[in-house]
Amino acid sequence: MGKLYSVGEALIDFIALEKGSELKDVPTFEKVPGGAPANVAVAVAKLGGRSSLITKLGNDAFGDFLLDVLKQNQMETDKVLRTSEAKTALAFVSVMEDGERDFSFYRNPSADMLLLEQEIQEDWFSEGDILHFCSVDLVESPMKHANKKAIEGMKKRGGLVSFDPNIRLSLWNDYAACRRTVRSVLPYAHLEKVSDEELEFITGISQERDAIHSLFKGNYTKDMCFPSSGYPVEVADTNGAGDAFIGALLFKLLESGVRPNELVSFLKAKYDEVLTFANASGALTASVQGAIPALPTKSQVEQFLSERKILEV
Repeated sequence: MGKLYSVGEALIDFIALEKGSELKDVPTFEKVPGGAPANVAVAVAKLGGRSSLITKLGNDAFGDFLLDVLKQNQMETDKVLRTSEAKTALAFVSVMEDGERDFSFYRNPSADMLLLEQEIQEDWFSEGDILHFCSVDLVESPMKHANKKAIEGMKKRGGLVSFDPNIRLSLWNDYAACRRTVRSVLPYAHLEKVSDEELEFITGISQERDAIHSLFKGNYTKDMCFPSSGYPVEVADTNGAGDAFIGALLFKLLESGVRPNELVSFLKAKYDEVLTFANASGALTASVQGAIPALPTKSQVEQFLSERKILEV
């Protein structure tokens, strides 16, 4: 079984304990480990896959805490570097009544942004592996160039590349620059996870079908559609639910040993099974507070699906 390499930020989410308040009105927060690349990496590990996070943490208490969390979740941490030049990133999160979130980030710069291009080694990667990255660390920083080297290295080695824009506009001084940056890296990914809001922002097209088609360049599955419905759950918060979804999908690809040239045929044959599993993982995560603590194990996903089948009979 190949390995997931997730490159980018690991941070502390301070999540408001009271729903429905703006950040300025929140009196108390809970400390929760997070960061989209870290969430996806842990999602794969908790499902039983091999998973490694490529990042940099501060030499501080929050960095120690995150490293402990990664180890406790069976993550490989040999590519988690430490620095005294910046602190571990923090994010304060308020949760609306519907579970949606408002973020305020403290990272100017944070330790993850200081990961250097020369600290990425191409020989880490092998055919059968997957690299996952997001846009938070594509702001102008050393980490942006480290991401580029990791992407090039994985593609050269014959692995899959997965991209989640995970757009956080508060981190960008120029929204147009954010859009240009995201659009510039889209062609390098074999897989992209895009929300409906992100889709319109990236493409400038409000019609969903037209917007989706505009993203595809070259030999992508432009004329294929693999629909799958989600599961209704009582939402605790949506933090990490999308990461759980893409993590579960990537786990299924790793479990089946899918290579880039096999991706389309695999999805044609297995899309229902894969997306059902991924949707269940996302639903379970949305039903529990936080991101990493809410990510399910493979047995929990299978039990959830089994219970839903019984209810449908």
